[in-house]
Amino acid sequence: MLNNINKTDLFYDYYAQWITVYKEGAIRKVTMDKYLLTLSWIKRLAPELKVCELSRITYQKLLNDYAKQHERQTTMDFHHQLKGAVLDAVDEGLIERDPTRKAIIKGKKPRHKKIKYLNQFELHKLLSGLELNQELNWDWFILLVAKTGMRFSEALAITPNDFDFSKQSLSINKTWDYKGNGGFMPTKNQSSVRRIQIDWQLIIQFSTLVKDLPQDEPIFISGKVYNSTVNDILTRHCKKAGIPIISIHGLRHTHASLLLFAGVSIASVAQRLGHSSMTTTQKTYLHIIQELENKDVDLVMRSLSSLN
Repeated sequence: MLNNINKTDLFYDYYAQWITVYKEGAIRKVTMDKYLLTLSWIKRLAPELKVCELSRITYQKLLNDYAKQHERQTTMDFHHQLKGAVLDAVDEGLIERDPTRKAIIKGKKPRHKKIKYLNQFELHKLLSGLELNQELNWDWFILLVAKTGMRFSEALAITPNDFDFSKQSLSINKTWDYKGNGGFMPTKNQSSVRRIQIDWQLIIQFSTLVKDLPQDEPIFISGKVYNSTVNDILTRHCKKAGIPIISIHGLRHTHASLLLFAGVSIASVAQRLGHSSMTTTQKTYLHIIQELENKDVDLVMRSLSSLN
């Protein structure tokens, strides 16, 4: 229960205390930062709104004001972060009825976001230009991400123990807190904990590279790591190879797109990427899936036309 909260208190004060009681220490820092950002938006958009004044109309107005500056999906996230606190206020008797009921989610028209990824020829040119020496460097990191589709934080957390060279697999079960003070952290969600198969070339290369390293320490970490540092190295390689410039996260998209174009099922791609559901994969790679569907239609028509 929240202490010292009255119906006449400001809503953002109530929300701040709700975050402290229910979320602090129970969620990851990156998620906590999102709740704190939501709190700052409440202060900005409804600085004088009291708890007792929350009705379907005032709540909808708050959502509408937020939606003026954000896309619909972002507004939906804002709504979900508010709803838990508001429903608790209803349970506590601070609000008579649920003001979030039948809330309408609006938002700015989403910008056209074309996922940046390389085709197979471009990826081959990139990987051919990597400086893969006898010791681990960021070029080895780029190769590993390109061949596994791991998230940046997942790849940073890889230790020698995560490789199973006899079964040609790699276990992804943690991330590295590169945005904070370093150290291992849980994966994005439970679905992100996974074991993926890796090719025999990668097995041979990394079995040699990690054999003398501490088994439970990250193989790429030797101090503070910045996403921009690795992206700068990748940018230089892209320019040198004369291919489109992509980010480290773009290598993850490249990995997924090549699998899809190769005919790998959406379910298998979702599992390899650590997506919580196939829906996430379908939404992210919709344009690729549609392109493949068009190819399938052409194939079907050619097959049918050959029947006499």
